[in-house]
Amino acid sequence: MSSHGQKVAVITGASQGIGAGLVAAYRKLGYAVVATSRGIAPSGDPDVLTVQGDIADPATGERVIAAGVARFGRIDTLVNNAGFFVAKPFTEYTEEDFSALVAVNLGGFFRTTQHALPHMLRQGGGHVVQITTSLVDQPNSSLASALASLTKGGLQSATKALAIEYATRGVRVNAVSPGIIKTPMHAEATHGFLSGLHPVGRMGEIDDITDAVIYLENAPFVTGEILHVDGGQNAGH
Repeated sequence: MSSHGQKVAVITGASQGIGAGLVAAYRKLGYAVVATSRGIAPSGDPDVLTVQGDIADPATGERVIAAGVARFGRIDTLVNNAGFFVAKPFTEYTEEDFSALVAVNLGGFFRTTQHALPHMLRQGGGHVVQITTSLVDQPNSSLASALASLTKGGLQSATKALAIEYATRGVRVNAVSPGIIKTPMHAEATHGFLSGLHPVGRMGEIDDITDAVIYLENAPFVTGEILHVDGGQNAGH
């Protein structure tokens, strides 16, 4: 354990929305937390280390993991939460859109996970969780989402592949596939439309996602799972 007897979780995209909720949820669980995003502010909590950095930068993942190990001595959980969404008809995506989504949604996951796994393996166990989107499995004609499906769908496939690769070595790998969640990403004026995309008739709350991640954290027999927390979207429309 860390010097305080704690496990340690790394949360990417941690400055607001789901990421900030995950920091609070893991602290409530008793974990020390390494929280990273481009503009994250220092924390007054000695068990929260904040690291500023753009997850699209190839150096950031390595720097975040190294900072966590230097401060707390270990890495037990990585939640790859950082990501963003651009809704456009497919032929209107630009090269800049493509490069940005791949760099954040895939590149950030790839590099940060690659640097975290060796520490987990040396410790004899760990947990990696991706935040994806329900649109991967249930595209909706009301919301063009091909680049989200391309990138977040890649995360879901990699989740299963890594779960099998490390199943006998103590590292579990899972994903949470949300519907549309009330975060600063979505202007309040859009909430009515976005609520209507869910069979239950409402958007999700941040706690819906953090509760799902904490469930996976506490479920030692669950690996390779894509847990849909999406107001029924995955079931159909």
